[in-house]
Amino acid sequence: MTTYVITGASDGIGAEMARQLAKTHGTQAALVLAARSRDKLAAVAAECEALGAKRLAVAMDVSVEPQCRELIAEAVREFGGIDALVNNAGVSAQALFSDVTAQDLHWYEDLMKVNLWGSVWCTHAALPHLKKSRGHIVAVASLAGLVGVPGRTAYSATKFAMTGFFEALRSELKASGVSVTTAYPGVVATQIRHRGLNAQGVAAGSSGLKEDKAMSVEECARLIIEGMQGRRREVVMTAQGKLGRFMKLLAPGLVENMALAALKDDVKPH
Repeated sequence: MTTYVITGASDGIGAEMARQLAKTHGTQAALVLAARSRDKLAAVAAECEALGAKRLAVAMDVSVEPQCRELIAEAVREFGGIDALVNNAGVSAQALFSDVTAQDLHWYEDLMKVNLWGSVWCTHAALPHLKKSRGHIVAVASLAGLVGVPGRTAYSATKFAMTGFFEALRSELKASGVSVTTAYPGVVATQIRHRGLNAQGVAAGSSGLKEDKAMSVEECARLIIEGMQGRRREVVMTAQGKLGRFMKLLAPGLVENMALAALKDDVKPH
């Protein structure tokens, strides 16, 4: 039996990863599903159980360190160990830096607690168990963690921080047998950006990005699972993302223009 801990598992990419793992591995999968929404989490857990997987739903907040450590402790108590940790929980944000007042700037720090520190705390707690199982760590970052996106200074900062942390950790763990896979989704057809924060630090209710070519959540989850199981270092999900990563070294101005073009006209800086 393989035990997976997935944060941000109540909807979107995390929930779809759980469903795909349950469908593929059935009774051989033990899924520890974590998120803040108890009701949504219970619904996803029930779907996975119906597909044959064992499951444990844990309502928690990754921005609180003791809750991250207790999540890992509960997983170990229930299933005896951990084979994979998927750091997927995250909050989006869309705001021009110049529009954020000094009074509202604190939410940049709050965002870092969720997107970076939640992953750091969960990983630190899980690491001894992952070393025993020679298991997997997955960090769900973003293309905004490879190329800075205008209007997303806070979000890009958190995802660049994730990228650097897990890149360094991968090197540290090379001899331990623990793999570290960083995934870089682009625009995915989920509600994360609609719940993302605006300049005042409250849910925007809409996305500032063009989403006509958004990747399906099913495809995104499949690519991450394949990357994890193949022990790949990175999963860069779009051709544009792969191009942008290398072009920023050769023609950074062009990449900046590509990033601006991804914004809706009404949120572009003037």
